[in-house]
Amino acid sequence: MLAHVFLCLLAYHVEWYMRRKLAPMLYEDADRAAGEALRDSVVRQAQRSPAALSKQTRGITADGLPVHSFGSLLADLATLTRNTVETPIPGAGELTVYARPTPVQHKAFALLGISPERTQ
Repeated sequence: MLAHVFLCLLAYHVEWYMRRKLAPMLYEDADRAAGEALRDSVVRQAQRSPAALSKQTRGITADGLPVHSFGSLLADLATLTRNTVETPIPGAGELTVYARPTPVQHKAFALLGISPERTQ
């Protein structure tokens, strides 16, 4: 039971960290300070920043990439593959071929600060 709770908390923490790092690519507001500056009172409803409103209405980021939900971005990242090719030539060995990341995948890995080759 305790191990299950620990794994759930760990998964929540990893998701929270990824959402924070990937906010420029998601529908989430990456510039909350600008939204807070638009609010004239702390008891009023929070405002979205102009950058977040632009992402939401246009559907593209400032880089020109499509805006994603967290789930759709994970689905997009899941298409990056590593293929192991084995030739019929005796003694030739195996060859590992990595798929070339799309611009969306490249940007996501850059925001997370990891290399796609290290994740596979």
